[in-house]
Amino acid sequence: MRQQRLARVLDLVMASGHVSVNDVCAEVGTSLATARRDLDALAEQRLVVRTHGGASALVGGGPERPLVEKAGLHPEAKAAVGRAAAALVALGDVVGLNGGTTTSEVARALARADHLVPADGRRRGFTLVTNALDVAYELAVRPHVRVELSGGTVRPRSFELSGPAARASLAEVVLDVAVLGVDGVDARFGCTTADAGEAEVGRALADAARRVVVVADASKHGEAGPQRLLRLEQVDVLVTDAPPAGPLGRALSDAGVEVVVAT
Repeated sequence: MRQQRLARVLDLVMASGHVSVNDVCAEVGTSLATARRDLDALAEQRLVVRTHGGASALVGGGPERPLVEKAGLHPEAKAAVGRAAAALVALGDVVGLNGGTTTSEVARALARADHLVPADGRRRGFTLVTNALDVAYELAVRPHVRVELSGGTVRPRSFELSGPAARASLAEVVLDVAVLGVDGVDARFGCTTADAGEAEVGRALADAARRVVVVADASKHGEAGPQRLLRLEQVDVLVTDAPPAGPLGRALSDAGVEVVVAT
């Protein structure tokens, strides 16, 4: 798929700081023309800086992958996880969602879930509370969903609202379930993410919830980002696409985390 190929090309640029068109051809296995088009496409999305004969990483871009790139990674697994997580939500629930490509799939699954559409057509199916602009957009047009968006400052890489205003607006909410996307789930460090502000908002959603559900495909098993969002003991359910093995599997069991494997 083209999006997955673009993700590989972007990984090359981020890893080395600069690549030539010939580097892309050798590493990704494309023609010169395709390599040039791919670098042009990434430059148009402002993910790289196009140079003569290649491309360079953005100055100060940092290690965090932009949302537009993450969307091309493991799309089938994320969609399956999204459907499984949506099945855990009950009619009438107040649901908290943070931002990310996996929680965007949860939002899409929630929007399509028949069990969340009231039979009488008059009352709300569920209420969504989120700090993610794309998640709010996904559900705002659904007449059976009430959408509440937090305050805060927009992070352009993730389309999430964060900062003091986001935390303050979530301080008084009460959620039946918080569904949280993360960048890694590790036996020692728990659930982690790349940004401190996003971690704070995720913790605020978890603190407000009766039940905490973490959604993470198997590529995130054993990974640890720079910011801890939650300890494993703070998670009620992990929804993933493959059973966690080894130290992570044992740590989840010891922490009493229910593991739901999407199919």
